[in-house]
Amino acid sequence: MEDSDSSEKNLTYSLLPIPHSLVIIGVIMRKFVFIFLCCVAVSLSAQEFGFGDEDVADAFGGGGNALAVSIGGEVQALMTGFVEDFAEGAAAVRFGNIFLGKLNFSAESSNVKAAINLKLAPGLVYYDEQSPVYVDEAYLTAYFGKLDVTGGLKKLTWGKADSMGPMDVINPLDFSDLSGLSDPMTLKIARPLVSASFVLGQFSKLQGVFVPNFEPVRFAKSGRWALPLGSLTPTDTTSLAYAQAGLRFTTTINNALDIGAQYYYGRLTTPAVTMSAAAPPLVSYNPYHQIGFDYAQVVFGFNLRAELAANITEDVAGDDGTVYNPSLAWSLGFDRSLIADINLTFQCNETLRLLDGEINDPLDIEANSDVTSTRITAALSKKFLRDELELRAAAMWDIESNACFVMPSLIWTKNDVAVELSGGIFAGSDEGLFGQFRDNSFVKVGVKYGF
Repeated sequence: MEDSDSSEKNLTYSLLPIPHSLVIIGVIMRKFVFIFLCCVAVSLSAQEFGFGDEDVADAFGGGGNALAVSIGGEVQALMTGFVEDFAEGAAAVRFGNIFLGKLNFSAESSNVKAAINLKLAPGLVYYDEQSPVYVDEAYLTAYFGKLDVTGGLKKLTWGKADSMGPMDVINPLDFSDLSGLSDPMTLKIARPLVSASFVLGQFSKLQGVFVPNFEPVRFAKSGRWALPLGSLTPTDTTSLAYAQAGLRFTTTINNALDIGAQYYYGRLTTPAVTMSAAAPPLVSYNPYHQIGFDYAQVVFGFNLRAELAANITEDVAGDDGTVYNPSLAWSLGFDRSLIADINLTFQCNETLRLLDGEINDPLDIEANSDVTSTRITAALSKKFLRDELELRAAAMWDIESNACFVMPSLIWTKNDVAVELSGGIFAGSDEGLFGQFRDNSFVKVGVKYGF
């Protein structure tokens, strides 16, 4: 899993205001959705009157290039109650948004695909603005034989780790509501980007990505999930000066060994906060180079996955108190089917700070923090009743801060409907991310329909 543990003990916060460009993008996206729905209506009408995709394509001079339009998503009724509120009585209990939903649109032909994925919820808050609709992803992919090119608002996954690996660096994470930690993909923040993928031979691929601006890890500024960070000076990271780019190569050897290598130039998603008695705290985002290698293979029934990355910042001497030191980050994990069809997933992530002996200034942003940051993640699951009922227990443990998060759940699935009873338990020292939310342990009850 991707970690920023070594930085969690420093002051971290997302303070980006809503840039004007995002407002413009929102207007464009609403128009795009409207046009998309009109196209869907036309397509359905054409089929009703006996005109298939090929007829429509022929009418516009694209014969043989059939268009496939699809709409999917999910509707969910969910109640989340916090244990501390129940202890204070019914007057203190708030369930929040009971209705949640997703709506996904896509249109695809043999050489292009367009997609818009929306999140729906009454009173949904994004960048401190309230809206019932949030654009989770919106992108266009063009296929040119062995070359695929994608542009838009997108979530990409790099590396072999099960989730949140040290090489999965393109999308920052949203920690503004930690009740969603059981689904790491939903924590990713889609970024505006252009990416390309080129197939080399039968088993190899070269990928490249360009991200024109930057967004850090996001934390809640107020409410139940807020961190006691005080008042920090916002930093504008929407300009091309914060552009990022990377290149990744992957290949498969003998149909069994998957390996990859990548280079990425970007910004550390956790800010460096410089304190001064004469001025407000200064927030900056350190540039860095990452060189990484990953590996995946099945060995004696274990699906092994490993990553090793070097994060090289501008503080190559280790004595600049305003810049994070270079570091090594690694991840090792596996999944395995045990006795009685019990499935185990295990992963260990660790970051090791280099040049630690050069940190002598008490005001250094990494002073008084551990040289290593280690997180263990594990999950056990077992299915019953013809795989309709699943019992699952997952846990995350930050070793240095001695804090953990445990997530038990019971899920019953029948066709497209799932009923889930789950919980989240925070415990441990308040020095780490999990321990700070000891009072936020919760219980969830939900019904979800996918279509």
